[in-house]
Amino acid sequence: WKDDIKIDQEAVAGYIGGAPTANAGAHCDLDWGKFVIEKEVIECWWTDCMKLKSDNLTIYMHECTRCMHCINVMPRALRTGQDGAKSMLVGGKAPSFDGAQMGSLLVPFVEVEEAFWDLKKVVEKIRDWWMEEGKRRERLGELIKRQGFQKPLELANLHTVSQHVKEPGENPYIFWKEEEVEGGWTRDINEFRKDHQR
Repeated sequence: WKDDIKIDQEAVAGYIGGAPTANAGAHCDLDWGKFVIEKEVIECWWTDCMKLKSDNLTIYMHECTRCMHCINVMPRALRTGQDGAKSMLVGGKAPSFDGAQMGSLLVPFVEVEEAFWDLKKVVEKIRDWWMEEGKRRERLGELIKRQGFQKPLELANLHTVSQHVKEPGENPYIFWKEEEVEGGWTRDINEFRKDHQR
């Protein structure tokens, strides 16, 4: 979905008070203690997209990555938006040794009716890249793992967004190019450290 998460403030207050059970009762067989919204929802995500003030929850959607953690924890209080769209994932596979693996998100929030031909062009470019660069019996997901996710992004003519990042600080897909770095790769490290102290 592309629009704002729908918030039921009464249900938020109910979760804070202990009814209904958080996570839709998924962990009710163990004693996890009292539900603490700050610890279990608000502070769980690195974008700092939520604030709670006097039992009123605010979500800053420009910071939200739509991971759905908050919706999964408080399903009666939070719902996805109504303005839906499609997403395009690439590289999914189901090998017998590793088990099924979901593809990586390439194109988020696509209006299929409007952009069908654009999506077809993206698929054709990625297919041609795979045919040219892929090794014998190598699947697209394995090629992406070997050469990086940057190439499919370039082929799709997309800029990186937060939905492409699987884990903050751990993502091996996105790399800087020399022309994107001020001063390029050949800068004086001592001059750099004058302005960027540790």
